[in-house]
Amino acid sequence: MPNDPVLDTLFLPLEDGLIDWPAKGPALFLRARTGDALDDISRDKLVCEQSFKPAHDALIRAGFRMREGHASAELTLVLPPRQREESRALLARAIRETIEGGIVMAAVSNTEGAKTIEGDLKALAGNISSQSKNKCRVFWATVDARADTALLAEWLKLDAPREIDSHFTSRPGLFAWDHIDAGSKLLADHLPRTFKGKVADLGAGFGYLSDEVLTQNPGITHLDAIEAEGRAVEMAKLNLATHGDRATVHWLDATKALPDTYDAIVSNPPFHVSDRADRHDVGKAFITSAANALTSGGQLWIVANRHLPYEETLEASFKHVTVAAQNNFYKVFKAVGPKGRK
Repeated sequence: MPNDPVLDTLFLPLEDGLIDWPAKGPALFLRARTGDALDDISRDKLVCEQSFKPAHDALIRAGFRMREGHASAELTLVLPPRQREESRALLARAIRETIEGGIVMAAVSNTEGAKTIEGDLKALAGNISSQSKNKCRVFWATVDARADTALLAEWLKLDAPREIDSHFTSRPGLFAWDHIDAGSKLLADHLPRTFKGKVADLGAGFGYLSDEVLTQNPGITHLDAIEAEGRAVEMAKLNLATHGDRATVHWLDATKALPDTYDAIVSNPPFHVSDRADRHDVGKAFITSAANALTSGGQLWIVANRHLPYEETLEASFKHVTVAAQNNFYKVFKAVGPKGRK
């Protein structure tokens, strides 16, 4: 398991005895993820919430309970995301869902804005304590009368869905959440208008590419929009509702086996997950999943930043690979005929 200094730092106040585990009920862990820091923690001490499917499934495999309902907690742990509005909304929700006298505690890497987010929690709660280690900060606040209720109400609204591009509904923190991604648009502009049968969109986000494919290809009988981030799934369902039963949105990890066999697959795979480091393995796994789920003559159309090394995986997985379009930033690949299919 990769080293996770933020997760290690989050649990320092509990390990050092500065904060006690709740006497009644489990602590709530928002945006939870697994790691070495959780290995020795009794599974009944935490109830977890995680909208990213791979991390959600990893928590279940590790034996942790996922949250059901909205019971308040005495202690709420948070791993805030990078996006500022989403992060502020999550901190506000953590305070709202913690009982009076309880504690909200969060950890962030110094390079990801730890002091700024610590300041955000202080602005909400009116008090703050902190520790530093592993080039990260862990900070916590008591939920009491010092809280800024007006600011709390304002920040709770920051995660609300909103209209973008006069056509789609999105929300902060999703991929390209407030605009149409240039790579996805390049792919959409160069896709065939002759797709038929069953199609899938891997890493569908809020549904832009799926909507384009369905609109431009009346021969498609059904499209599966597959997305790992649950917050994006909610938006994709809204954005694809006009297509009726031609579209189904799935909360699934597209690096795993896909739910059907397809005549064509389109994708703008993510190459960042929880930090800014390139994740070539995610896009490569998307390619492999697509090859395993396509019919013998099926097509994969995929867009990627020019620097990402997907050609070798495409060549290993498909009989015919061509560059269908490119510019200074992206390449669109067309791969036909998955190898091993007859």
